[in-house]
Amino acid sequence: MLSDFTKLNTFLTVVKEKSFSKASAKLGISQPAVTQQMRFLENYLDAPIVDRKKNGIRLTKEGEKLYHIAQKIEKVISNSEKELLKIINKDITFVFGASNAIGNYILPTFLNDIKQKIDNDVSVTVSNSAEAIEKLKDKKIDMALIESPIFEDGIIYREWLEDEIVVFSNQKLPRRLKNDDLQSYKWVCRDPNSHTRGVFKEALEQAGFMDCDTFQIVSEASSPTAIVQTVLHSAKDDTPTTSIVSTHAISDFVKNEILFEARLPDIKMKRKLYIAYLKERKHDAFVDTVINYLMTIKK
Repeated sequence: MLSDFTKLNTFLTVVKEKSFSKASAKLGISQPAVTQQMRFLENYLDAPIVDRKKNGIRLTKEGEKLYHIAQKIEKVISNSEKELLKIINKDITFVFGASNAIGNYILPTFLNDIKQKIDNDVSVTVSNSAEAIEKLKDKKIDMALIESPIFEDGIIYREWLEDEIVVFSNQKLPRRLKNDDLQSYKWVCRDPNSHTRGVFKEALEQAGFMDCDTFQIVSEASSPTAIVQTVLHSAKDDTPTTSIVSTHAISDFVKNEILFEARLPDIKMKRKLYIAYLKERKHDAFVDTVINYLMTIKK
């Protein structure tokens, strides 16, 4: 059994995710396949290794012992992969496809670290989530970092960072916005088909506010950079110019009190960011190394 780490990796993932279904999504295999591999381990050891509970799973005594052994093996394999990277494919460029907010504001902060991890060049192609997935399918990029999952066969999706959409302006706004506030502001609007605008429309509906189509729209832009720059350079008068954007895109401006955030009452416009890569590369040393690094990042 030790010569086949796949089943042990499934076991480790189940333990870390505390769920068979979450492990299934993370590994890119069906839930019955996860169950089958766990049964194989239990049959091999002739002992139960997990108890399934309503709120997750609990390791048995035998499961605890197996978990410690599997962790040691995982560490050895991880270190071996790092050594392999030093001797294979030395002349590559690892290419990311990223949606606008990720590619322009999140990924650049640690690209150099990734380059050092794989000891090769790294580049980024910025587009929207749908285009990034198409490029991944066409093998034009090695990995997609996206803000809205577009599920396709042959692709593994991993939940990554949590992002928050905020209302912002170059003038101070109430911390908690009312419907009348939103109706009175001038708006730089997002593309109607953007995921960010979709999140905003859903939040407005939950709050019982008027739809953003009823706002006083003065212009429209498709990228976070254009949105931020338009609001940043708008006139400061009795009617603030506002828009919505990922909090990552304006964090430095907010810290320096150049731009100001505001939120809807009792609602946070949260969304998950995802890592996507081809199933055929799930054991690729470069992909594994990049994923392992990305999963350690907390924003």
